[in-house]
Amino acid sequence: MQAFSTQFTLSREYLAECFDQTSPFEKKSLLKKWFPALLLLAGLALLMFTEQPKVAGSMLIGLAVLELIHLRFKRTWWLTRQMWGRSSNSEVKLSVSEEGIETQNPYTKTSLAWSDVETVIETELGFILVAKNGGRQYLSKSLFPAELVSEILAKFN
Repeated sequence: MQAFSTQFTLSREYLAECFDQTSPFEKKSLLKKWFPALLLLAGLALLMFTEQPKVAGSMLIGLAVLELIHLRFKRTWWLTRQMWGRSSNSEVKLSVSEEGIETQNPYTKTSLAWSDVETVIETELGFILVAKNGGRQYLSKSLFPAELVSEILAKFN
């Protein structure tokens, strides 16, 4: 594999692409979907069927509402948290070599060896490197020449 280096800015647009391209491949859990309903039912049950003070039931209903808000604004909240981070809008140096992929910005340095990559999931605008330990790293195809993208995908397919 040819050695390649580039730089890009960790901008809001890049982070939005990361979220949009990786969210269809998230692990879906039924509990996440039903959790607000369970909280609401438990809160209503506490309010209607117990003689206890109404604080616990009201808190559970409030938590259910917060969880629904979280589910509705998941993308916006994730992007906001990323933009609040000190790495936002910083320059990232990306290097690809025979050993693996390395990224470095003023605050962090990460590397992922090819031997640690379990699979590569191709998306419309990039690809997700899935490590054997379960970690995931998204990289936009716009950062690479077309032949390097083909080489990376061929290595794992």
